[in-house]
Order: sequence, then C-alpha cells, then structure tokens
Amino acid sequence: MEAPQYVAARVQQALAEDARTHELGIRVDIRGDQLFLRGHVSGAEQRERLAQVAHEAAPELRVHNEIQVVEYTEPGEGEHLD
Repeated sequence: MEAPQYVAARVQQALAEDARTHELGIRVDIRGDQLFLRGHVSGAEQRERLAQVAHEAAPELRVHNEIQVVEYTEPGEGEHLD
C-alpha cells in the first residue's frame, strides 16, 4: 500500500496539472481510506472539477470535498491618500 503522503502528493500534482483544474492552492489530507480536499475557489464548478480529478487520481479513496466557494468581486474605488 502506498504511503499517505505519496498519495496526497500525487493528488496535488493531478490538481495542478490537469487541464480542467490547474489549481495549486488546495490542501489534500489523507486519513485511512478518506481523502479530504480543503481550500477556497471562486466557483462551484471548479469545486466539483477538483473533486472529480481527485477521485480519478485516487479512486481507492473516499473523497470529502470541503473546499469553500468564495465570491471574489472587482475592487471598488481606489483608496486616496493625502
């Protein structure tokens, strides 16, 4: 059986290199036969794609998608300093 840290590294590499995701900021934790994804993304579709890629990279594990979707808005009026 492959060591958990190697599985986590393989999944993180898949998340970074897969054309569907290209995501570097997601944390992958392995606990027994459970894989946890944690972090923040800007859309629900990206969140789902990350779970799919993680499942493909480690199909033997149960994926828990704990990634939070946050809304990014355009910056407002610039701050004016005197």
